[in-house]
Amino acid sequence: QVQLAESGGGLVQAGGSLTLSCAASGRTINSYSMGWFRQAPGKEREFVAAIGWSAGSTDYLDSVKGRFTISRDNAKNTVHLQMNSLKPEDTATYYCAARLGVVAMSGSKNYDYWGQGTQVTVSS
Repeated sequence: QVQLAESGGGLVQAGGSLTLSCAASGRTINSYSMGWFRQAPGKEREFVAAIGWSAGSTDYLDSVKGRFTISRDNAKNTVHLQMNSLKPEDTATYYCAARLGVVAMSGSKNYDYWGQGTQVTVSS
């Protein structure tokens, strides 16, 4: 079992930045690919970014490419999502997820473990 805990959410003005962190416990994440998803009120959960177990592969939602960067620190068992140039449409609850596998994948059904989420609100 892998337990995931997100942190770093908050309220920020449009154009600002936030860094989300996901701390894993229970097992080391060395063999897991990791992802970030988000869900806005009244909308389905959507893929944001993913990173392979070796950080050699990454994938991003088109609308966040060039603004968000996913990274991982296997030694600290953590994953980060650096979010720059935030827009009001980025407002959502952000979830960290893990799957046993090598490559970064976008589909939520591919992930086995989920955190509780952290709220990100971007004001205009």
